[in-house]
Amino acid sequence: MLRNRLTVAFGLILVLCLLLSSCTQTPAVTPAATDAEETAVMTEAPTAAPTEAPVATTRKGGWFDEINFSVVDSDSAVTQIQAGAIDIYADGLAAADYPTIVDAGLPYVQNNGLQYDILYNHGVCTDSSILNPFSEPKIREATNWLYDRNYINQEVYAGANLLKWFPITTEFPMYANLADVAAKLETIYAYNPEKAAEIISEEMLAMGAEKNADGKWEYKGALVTLNFLIRTDSDGTRQPIGDYVSNQLESVGFTVNRQYKTATEAGPIWQTSTPTNCEWNLYTSAWSATIIDREEKTLYQQYYTAETSQGVEPIISATPAEDFRVLANDLANGNFSTLEERDQMIAEGMEMALKDSLQVWLIDGKVFIPFKPELQVSYDLAAGVQGAQVWPFTIRLKDEEGGVLKVGQQDMFGQPYNPIGGTNWAFDQMAIRATNTGATMNDPYTGLSWPFQIEKSTVTVKEGIPVSKTHDWVTLDFAPEITVPEDAFIDWDAKSQTFITVGEKYPEGLTSKVRSVTTYHPEFTERVSWHDGNKISAADLLMSMIMQYDRINPESAIYDSQAVPNHEAFMTVFKGFRITSTDPLTVEWYTDAVAADAELNVYALWPGPTAVSYQPYAFGEGAWHVLTVANMAEAAGELAYTTNKSTENEVEWTNFVGGPSIEILNKYLDQAIAEEYVPYAATLGQYITSEQAVERYNNLKAWVAEHNSYWIGTGPYYIDRAYLTEKTLTLKHYDDYADMSDRWSGFGSPKIATVALDGPAQVTIGEEAEFSVSVTLNDAPYPTTDIKSVKFLVFDANNNIVAVSPADLVTEGQYKVVLTPEMTEKLVTGSNKLTVAVVPTVVAIPTFSSLNFVTLAP
Repeated sequence: MLRNRLTVAFGLILVLCLLLSSCTQTPAVTPAATDAEETAVMTEAPTAAPTEAPVATTRKGGWFDEINFSVVDSDSAVTQIQAGAIDIYADGLAAADYPTIVDAGLPYVQNNGLQYDILYNHGVCTDSSILNPFSEPKIREATNWLYDRNYINQEVYAGANLLKWFPITTEFPMYANLADVAAKLETIYAYNPEKAAEIISEEMLAMGAEKNADGKWEYKGALVTLNFLIRTDSDGTRQPIGDYVSNQLESVGFTVNRQYKTATEAGPIWQTSTPTNCEWNLYTSAWSATIIDREEKTLYQQYYTAETSQGVEPIISATPAEDFRVLANDLANGNFSTLEERDQMIAEGMEMALKDSLQVWLIDGKVFIPFKPELQVSYDLAAGVQGAQVWPFTIRLKDEEGGVLKVGQQDMFGQPYNPIGGTNWAFDQMAIRATNTGATMNDPYTGLSWPFQIEKSTVTVKEGIPVSKTHDWVTLDFAPEITVPEDAFIDWDAKSQTFITVGEKYPEGLTSKVRSVTTYHPEFTERVSWHDGNKISAADLLMSMIMQYDRINPESAIYDSQAVPNHEAFMTVFKGFRITSTDPLTVEWYTDAVAADAELNVYALWPGPTAVSYQPYAFGEGAWHVLTVANMAEAAGELAYTTNKSTENEVEWTNFVGGPSIEILNKYLDQAIAEEYVPYAATLGQYITSEQAVERYNNLKAWVAEHNSYWIGTGPYYIDRAYLTEKTLTLKHYDDYADMSDRWSGFGSPKIATVALDGPAQVTIGEEAEFSVSVTLNDAPYPTTDIKSVKFLVFDANNNIVAVSPADLVTEGQYKVVLTPEMTEKLVTGSNKLTVAVVPTVVAIPTFSSLNFVTLAP
């Protein structure tokens, strides 16, 4: 009997072994605290918090004394590490550069959360003499057939990445859940340039365009010219993608104006210009995950609807089909009763997203982040180093404390720094994350949360809603009905500057699907301080909710229409909150937004980025006294938090780290001191006296005098200096940080499965066939208790799915796939494919493995 074997370790080098003379690779450094094996690997004991490092330390805060960021071209990253100019290249390098990293003998870690796509401008041009073809969804959809994803993967990424059609990530559990749906749609939307050309031609003619004698599209006597923003920086792969896409578009009659630009050159055009001005038509986009998204239920809202929090113009002004918009918001807000219903909604959205195609997804990427051997690096399976919440708490020199870390990045200061509507560039957010802490810490391997500044939480869910828990720090219970207290706050009166209670707005009463009661550490307000020396307080937390409401109310002095769609989506599920105690600080939250994991239903009013849907400060932490000064400047019409408002009002986009904003903010800081100003006094006056306000402002003034920056956080490092023109930034160790440096050093190696398939190379149609599946971890059987599911899919010679079924457990680490006579009867002669998906519970990266076999007639 002929046998057919294949072994895959998903998340490691797959295809490069075929391209290199040797498959030896420098081992990726794991996020352990020491060179020894971890004494407590979190993913192996998911109900216990990560332990501290076995080697004791008296140091607090970050391990380094200083971290310097600078801009480094990706082409020189490896040589600059070798020369000692930088210690780590945080953006990472593409798969084509992997041999260079190996040849240099450098360690690396891997980022699985980078996604490449083409983003279109959907606007109908105000100038009626100009035609934007991508204002027609059918033309956007047709480009899915025009672009050969496999060609891009092979030519640009050496075949080491994964083809992508959907916003959901090919390497995350949801794709494994819906692998059969994905495979069907991937077949329908497979490369077919003839079909693309036919649809594009039909739609262009309907829009009034016509082809000239040279086969080029014209509109009202002028060539239809596409302004294509093509990135030349990044990891060096977007330019060849842009050139390939340009060639394909030219092949169907378009004229393409290839505008090669860096991130900071392209950003103001595609992110902030009004779509109907038609300054651009398409852009070589890429998005990076910052956490492992266990459900991916918010992606349609974030990438296709005006309710997005992304803050970029082509999405803010998007107008998808109404059924798609409703589905996107219902998913994001948890408007479903079962996990099966959720999965069905995501499956329906996959096809809707392809038909809309505001973004045409091309590649789920892998990038390799090289660093010098003396460095010890923690990383997130989705976010790598740059996007990981954990990075500033764990990165260090091996067996050393202190020192200077030199970080190289592709760019810096892509947009202004402010926590409300500031920069969302990955390279900017890396430095910002070092200035943050958080109510919870994202688990870099599972996507669940651990308590950080909070101590515990009790989550109560309405009976019948599918929610489970993994960790012991959160208590999960169920109730037949959850009644929202009358004194809970649910709205805001911008005139009186007070909250409106549930009892006032809903005298008939209100219920919710989820109640979260979260208690902070007993010494929270004494232990945690802002970088300017001010202690954090309940007023900082309450200010976040005030900002959530005040900015969307037309009667407010800081009203911003850009904030309205996202707030409206938020209000469809929000049912109220209250602070029930200040000692210890306790927050009660009511919502109809439901996550499948109890740990992700914890709401703490944290004044900064969070792991839950409530994020008024999505781009950094915000202290009430800093935001008060910025609010005063915005109310006076001199600054604006967001790009849209700054453009509309022709004022400076608020920047806390440099530029003209600093002098404007200085003026209003002096005014706040002189007036002994308590913001929103009718509400915050219960928590702040005028004397306390002045003390805060004076501390801030001293800070600004020393650092020329209004950016303060509560994290292990602070921004000492930011040089916008030179594009360098210096972080320094925050000596008053409360936690020990080794608090988060106990994260162990991710338990990514290795899968080996073995079975017959030939199968007779109508007869049973059996294949074996071996699932291992470090050459040992993968524990059955740590595996959620093992299922298989069978594809016929035409790439149609003929069977989807669970594999049978044989013994620990061993499974079998039985193709019944009924299954093989559906096959035709030719080459068929068996795909197995293994989904662990202790790491949120599934393993896929495929095997080809030939079917013969009986």
